[in-house]
Amino acid sequence: MSTPYEPQAVVEATGRWLESAVIGLNLCPFAGLPWRQGQVRMRVSDAASPAQLAEHLAEEVLALQLAEPVERETTLLIHPHVLTDFLEYNDFLDLADGVLDALGLDGIIQVASFHPEYRFADCPADDPAHCTNRSPYPMLHLLREASIEAATARLAEPEAIYERNIQTLRELGFSGWHQLMNSKGVSPVRS
Repeated sequence: MSTPYEPQAVVEATGRWLESAVIGLNLCPFAGLPWRQGQVRMRVSDAASPAQLAEHLAEEVLALQLAEPVERETTLLIHPHVLTDFLEYNDFLDLADGVLDALGLDGIIQVASFHPEYRFADCPADDPAHCTNRSPYPMLHLLREASIEAATARLAEPEAIYERNIQTLRELGFSGWHQLMNSKGVSPVRS
Protein backbone atom coordinates (compact mmCIF):
# COMPACT_ATOMS: atom_id res chain seq x y z
CA MET A 1 0.00 0.00 0.00
CA SER A 2 1.27 3.46 -0.84
CA THR A 3 2.01 6.05 1.79
CA PRO A 4 -0.92 8.47 2.23
CA TYR A 5 -0.67 12.04 1.02
CA GLU A 6 -2.05 14.93 3.06
CA PRO A 7 -4.53 16.63 0.68
CA GLN A 8 -3.64 20.18 1.74
CA ALA A 9 0.08 19.51 1.17
CA VAL A 10 -0.76 18.13 -2.29
CA VAL A 11 -2.77 21.25 -3.13
CA GLU A 12 -0.02 23.55 -1.87
CA ALA A 13 2.73 21.76 -3.82
CA THR A 14 0.57 21.79 -6.94
CA GLY A 15 -0.06 25.51 -6.51
CA ARG A 16 3.67 26.16 -6.21
CA TRP A 17 4.24 24.10 -9.38
CA LEU A 18 1.61 26.14 -11.22
CA GLU A 19 3.13 29.42 -10.10
CA SER A 20 6.79 28.51 -10.69
CA ALA A 21 6.60 26.28 -13.77
CA VAL A 22 3.34 26.61 -15.66
CA ILE A 23 2.93 30.35 -15.07
CA GLY A 24 6.50 31.27 -14.09
CA LEU A 25 8.07 29.70 -17.18
CA ASN A 26 5.05 30.77 -19.26
CA LEU A 27 4.41 27.16 -20.34
CA CYS A 28 0.74 28.05 -20.62
CA PRO A 29 0.12 31.71 -21.41
CA PHE A 30 -3.56 31.26 -20.47
CA ALA A 31 -3.04 29.88 -16.95
CA GLY A 32 -2.17 33.04 -15.03
CA LEU A 33 -5.48 34.86 -15.19
CA PRO A 34 -7.74 31.99 -14.02
CA TRP A 35 -5.21 31.18 -11.28
CA ARG A 36 -5.11 34.78 -9.99
CA GLN A 37 -8.91 35.02 -10.17
CA GLY A 38 -9.43 31.83 -8.15
CA GLN A 39 -11.09 29.96 -11.03
CA VAL A 40 -8.92 26.83 -10.79
CA ARG A 41 -10.42 23.99 -8.78
CA MET A 42 -8.05 21.39 -7.35
CA ARG A 43 -9.48 18.10 -6.17
CA VAL A 44 -7.20 15.58 -4.51
CA SER A 45 -8.71 12.22 -5.30
CA ASP A 46 -8.35 9.41 -2.79
CA ALA A 47 -8.97 6.88 -5.57
CA ALA A 48 -7.11 3.62 -5.07
CA SER A 49 -8.05 2.09 -8.44
CA PRO A 50 -8.45 3.28 -12.03
CA ALA A 51 -12.19 2.50 -11.84
CA GLN A 52 -12.59 4.72 -8.80
CA LEU A 53 -10.57 7.48 -10.48
CA ALA A 54 -12.86 7.22 -13.53
CA GLU A 55 -15.82 7.85 -11.19
CA HIS A 56 -14.10 10.90 -9.72
CA LEU A 57 -13.28 12.10 -13.23
CA ALA A 58 -16.94 11.84 -14.26
CA GLU A 59 -17.99 13.81 -11.15
CA GLU A 60 -15.49 16.57 -11.89
CA VAL A 61 -16.28 16.74 -15.61
CA LEU A 62 -19.98 17.17 -14.85
CA ALA A 63 -19.28 19.73 -12.12
CA LEU A 64 -17.07 21.75 -14.48
CA GLN A 65 -19.69 21.63 -17.21
CA LEU A 66 -22.36 22.91 -14.80
CA ALA A 67 -20.22 25.64 -13.24
CA GLU A 68 -20.10 29.13 -14.64
CA PRO A 69 -16.68 29.88 -16.18
CA VAL A 70 -16.36 33.02 -14.04
CA GLU A 71 -16.62 30.76 -10.99
CA ARG A 72 -14.62 27.76 -12.26
CA GLU A 73 -12.63 27.91 -15.47
CA THR A 74 -10.72 24.66 -15.09
CA THR A 75 -10.17 21.70 -12.76
CA LEU A 76 -7.08 19.77 -11.74
CA LEU A 77 -8.00 16.25 -10.62
CA ILE A 78 -4.89 15.18 -8.71
CA HIS A 79 -4.59 11.47 -7.94
CA PRO A 80 -1.45 10.67 -5.92
CA HIS A 81 -2.53 7.11 -4.98
CA VAL A 82 -3.31 5.64 -8.38
CA LEU A 83 -1.62 5.53 -11.79
CA THR A 84 1.74 6.53 -10.38
CA ASP A 85 3.38 4.44 -13.12
CA PHE A 86 3.46 6.61 -16.23
CA LEU A 87 2.66 3.79 -18.69
CA GLU A 88 -0.43 2.81 -16.67
CA TYR A 89 -1.39 6.48 -16.48
CA ASN A 90 -0.94 6.87 -20.23
CA ASP A 91 -3.16 3.84 -20.87
CA PHE A 92 -5.83 5.38 -18.60
CA LEU A 93 -6.11 8.41 -20.89
CA ASP A 94 -8.17 6.32 -23.35
CA LEU A 95 -10.58 5.56 -20.51
CA ALA A 96 -10.68 9.27 -19.64
CA ASP A 97 -11.69 10.05 -23.23
CA GLY A 98 -14.33 7.33 -22.92
CA VAL A 99 -15.74 9.07 -19.84
CA LEU A 100 -16.14 12.28 -21.85
CA ASP A 101 -17.82 10.32 -24.65
CA ALA A 102 -20.21 8.55 -22.27
CA LEU A 103 -21.22 11.88 -20.74
CA GLY A 104 -21.74 13.46 -24.17
CA LEU A 105 -19.05 16.05 -23.42
CA ASP A 106 -16.41 15.11 -26.00
CA GLY A 107 -15.63 18.36 -27.81
CA ILE A 108 -16.91 20.39 -24.86
CA ILE A 109 -14.45 19.35 -22.15
CA GLN A 110 -10.86 18.24 -22.83
CA VAL A 111 -8.49 16.26 -20.62
CA ALA A 112 -4.84 17.35 -20.61
CA SER A 113 -2.28 15.04 -19.02
CA PHE A 114 0.41 15.76 -16.42
CA HIS A 115 2.54 13.25 -14.54
CA PRO A 116 5.82 13.30 -12.57
CA GLU A 117 7.35 10.85 -15.07
CA TYR A 118 5.74 12.25 -18.24
CA ARG A 119 7.44 11.16 -21.46
CA PHE A 120 6.69 12.10 -25.03
CA ALA A 121 6.85 9.05 -27.30
CA ASP A 122 8.88 10.89 -29.93
CA CYS A 123 11.59 12.26 -27.58
CA PRO A 124 14.65 10.48 -26.16
CA ALA A 125 14.45 9.62 -22.45
CA ASP A 126 17.08 12.24 -21.58
CA ASP A 127 15.21 15.13 -23.28
CA PRO A 128 14.20 17.92 -20.86
CA ALA A 129 11.21 18.59 -23.14
CA HIS A 130 9.34 15.97 -21.09
CA CYS A 131 9.22 18.48 -18.23
CA THR A 132 6.63 20.58 -20.08
CA ASN A 133 4.08 18.03 -18.83
CA ARG A 134 5.73 16.97 -15.58
CA SER A 135 3.83 17.77 -12.41
CA PRO A 136 4.47 16.92 -8.76
CA TYR A 137 1.66 14.33 -8.79
CA PRO A 138 -0.29 12.48 -11.48
CA MET A 139 -3.20 14.66 -12.52
CA LEU A 140 -5.87 15.14 -15.14
CA HIS A 141 -6.43 18.73 -16.21
CA LEU A 142 -10.01 19.39 -17.29
CA LEU A 143 -10.41 22.29 -19.70
CA ARG A 144 -13.36 23.85 -21.48
CA GLU A 145 -12.91 23.56 -25.25
CA ALA A 146 -14.64 26.94 -25.74
CA SER A 147 -12.11 28.60 -23.43
CA ILE A 148 -9.19 27.02 -25.31
CA GLU A 149 -10.61 28.21 -28.63
CA ALA A 150 -11.18 31.75 -27.31
CA ALA A 151 -7.68 31.95 -25.82
CA THR A 152 -5.89 30.61 -28.89
CA ALA A 153 -7.92 32.87 -31.22
CA ARG A 154 -6.16 35.85 -29.65
CA LEU A 155 -2.73 34.50 -30.63
CA ALA A 156 -1.11 34.86 -34.03
CA GLU A 157 0.60 31.45 -33.80
CA PRO A 158 -0.89 29.30 -31.01
CA GLU A 159 0.98 26.22 -32.30
CA ALA A 160 4.23 28.02 -31.43
CA ILE A 161 3.49 27.60 -27.70
CA TYR A 162 4.46 23.92 -27.83
CA GLU A 163 7.69 24.66 -29.69
CA ARG A 164 8.59 27.54 -27.36
CA ASN A 165 7.96 25.34 -24.30
CA ILE A 166 10.28 22.65 -25.61
CA GLN A 167 12.97 25.25 -26.26
CA THR A 168 12.51 26.76 -22.78
CA LEU A 169 12.88 23.37 -21.07
CA ARG A 170 15.82 22.30 -23.21
CA GLU A 171 17.60 25.55 -22.31
CA LEU A 172 16.76 25.05 -18.63
CA GLY A 173 17.84 21.39 -18.72
CA PHE A 174 17.01 18.68 -16.20
CA SER A 175 19.33 20.14 -13.57
CA GLY A 176 17.71 23.58 -13.90
CA TRP A 177 14.24 21.98 -13.76
CA HIS A 178 15.07 20.04 -10.59
CA GLN A 179 16.68 23.10 -9.02
CA LEU A 180 13.56 25.18 -9.77
CA MET A 181 11.19 22.53 -8.41
CA ASN A 182 13.27 21.93 -5.27
CA SER A 183 13.68 25.66 -4.59
CA LYS A 184 9.90 26.08 -4.68
CA GLY A 185 9.18 23.01 -2.55
CA VAL A 186 7.34 21.27 -5.36
CA SER A 187 8.53 17.74 -4.62
CA PRO A 188 5.67 15.45 -3.59
CA VAL A 189 4.92 15.79 0.12
CA ARG A 190 3.81 12.66 1.97
CA SER A 191 2.16 12.85 5.36
